[in-house]
Amino acid sequence: MSSASTTRRTISYQSSGVDIAAGDRAVEALKPLIRKTVRPEVVGGIGGFAGLFALDTEKYKKPLLASSTDGVGTKLVIAQKLDIHDTVGIDLVAMVVDDLVVCGAEPLFLLDYIATGQVVPERIADIGAGIADGCRYAGCSLIGGEIAEHPGVMRPDDYDISATGVGVVEADQLLGPDRVKPGDVAIAMRASGVHSNGFSLVREALFGVGGMDLGTVVPEFGNQRTLGEELMTPTHIYAKDCLELAKECDVHAFAHITGGGIAGNLVRSLPEGLQIEVDRATWTPNPVFDVVQRVGGIGDEEMERTFNMGIGMVAIVAPDQVDRSLAVLTARHVEAWTIGEVAAGDAGVKLAGDYLTAG
Repeated sequence: MSSASTTRRTISYQSSGVDIAAGDRAVEALKPLIRKTVRPEVVGGIGGFAGLFALDTEKYKKPLLASSTDGVGTKLVIAQKLDIHDTVGIDLVAMVVDDLVVCGAEPLFLLDYIATGQVVPERIADIGAGIADGCRYAGCSLIGGEIAEHPGVMRPDDYDISATGVGVVEADQLLGPDRVKPGDVAIAMRASGVHSNGFSLVREALFGVGGMDLGTVVPEFGNQRTLGEELMTPTHIYAKDCLELAKECDVHAFAHITGGGIAGNLVRSLPEGLQIEVDRATWTPNPVFDVVQRVGGIGDEEMERTFNMGIGMVAIVAPDQVDRSLAVLTARHVEAWTIGEVAAGDAGVKLAGDYLTAG
């Protein structure tokens, strides 16, 4: 054995794939975006180990804290292919805060989590800009989060995002199935598109079965709009719309229409012994749903079990509040219409009739 000394290669965290300096630059880029979301109740700045929020204990008599957590799912694959990252943060906030307002809770603050194969500060800043925009639209503060670099687990350009939000509602103003009564009316609010659910099926239908390309101009979308542009349409954030509606009208429940479709989500807002028959003939689904179904050869039942079919949120209101509710939503530039009435019967939601066709 040679007695000559051997030179050992020096390794570091950076050589193993984690660049702390890049992470620090990403955080610095996010700080001015986060400041734009700050509510008066936020305590301290960005960079601590925990976000602090001072709940106004004099404002509420019996406050209930509500929490929700979610992600964006495989819509991120589209964003990464198009190298467009400044809108998926809006999707992320929508998926969290629109769950919170279902019970009548005002979203207070949100914390995000960004995991990526390699931290690219500019890309992280784009993602953060979308999250900050979403928080401003929802009226909540982005008070903290985490950027995690996962070399070896994720490819350099891959990332995933998730968030947890917290809201508050007075105990005597809590909305939900317990308030719903026979004769109540279901009011639909138009979705901006596919939102952030069912993208695994969207990708299989359009790119797998259909062989389409993200740059394909689809006539049904109008204005020379490409498939990629349509699929990247951000999820509508209904938080402020719902809160204003609950303030002005006698709302008994909301249902956020996400994965599981209209029936699968609306049933969660009904008590035992009550049902709703949803009349498909009251609206025309967004054109993107017809394209996905036709190109992919997907059955009606599978479409309705997977997608929102043009309805992003449903409000269940007292029967004498329908006209006022529609007026409030119209004033907020939310397209809304009645889709059915609550009646006695086996608990559940049935979709009846045929959708209106465009034109």
